[in-house]
Amino acid sequence: MPSYVVTGVSRGIGWAFLKQLSSDSTNTVIGIVRNKPATDKRVAEELTERSNITILQADMTDYDAIKKAAQDSAKITGGSIDYIIANAALVSQWDAYDGIGTLGAHPEELTEQFHGLMDTNVLGTVHLYNLFMPQILKGKTRKVIVISSGMADTDLVNDYEIELAPLYATSKAAVNMITAKYNAQYKKDGVLFLSICPGMVEVGHFSHISTAKPEEQAALLGMIEKFKRYEPTFEGPITPEESVKAVLSVIESASVEKGYGGAYLSHFGTKRWI
Repeated sequence: MPSYVVTGVSRGIGWAFLKQLSSDSTNTVIGIVRNKPATDKRVAEELTERSNITILQADMTDYDAIKKAAQDSAKITGGSIDYIIANAALVSQWDAYDGIGTLGAHPEELTEQFHGLMDTNVLGTVHLYNLFMPQILKGKTRKVIVISSGMADTDLVNDYEIELAPLYATSKAAVNMITAKYNAQYKKDGVLFLSICPGMVEVGHFSHISTAKPEEQAALLGMIEKFKRYEPTFEGPITPEESVKAVLSVIESASVEKGYGGAYLSHFGTKRWI
């Protein structure tokens, strides 16, 4: 009976993880969210009769809440976890349409946004890994996955001049390094640490492009044109369901023994992001 802990399962990619993993009744799936009542309600309405789902509450910036979630998880699973999928992340709209030099005209807001992204996406992941590590070490599969982004790839950024979302991309590059550092420490214990980009996924960011400000539309359309140069067959974002199916395939096939420890891959299992 494999056990999974997945953060950020209330919507989007996280909800798709919760839905797909819990469809197998032999899986134990623990979802961690900020808003437990709303998520419990959605589970009751949309995933009826799935007794293998438990929703726990924790914000990734709240160490004590993550610690409490880890303690509650241990009670459910008997003290061992097979998989952690660190999906929860802050996606800032503030830096979504401008380059870092432009954002520098607003230093106080830049500082606030930077700390918010790093606290949630990087430090929160560190605490999650540390607090759940005793359970992972007792698990059979021992796989720890962080959902990253192709935007953190410096080759992509440089080759195609991807200037948008600089703070978000920086937080994802940082969490990739953190995940590699955990691999360096725990590879000898047979724990797989892996960063996976889920592809460009439609979770609401692109559906509102027609109502965005003209300058925001221009920025997004410009980035999409760059993506089409990168991948000529690109036709737009994929669904959360498509993304999660592909990501789970990569997770299942990857192992420490195959040399995947600390790797940063796409949902294709390669360095092709879209």
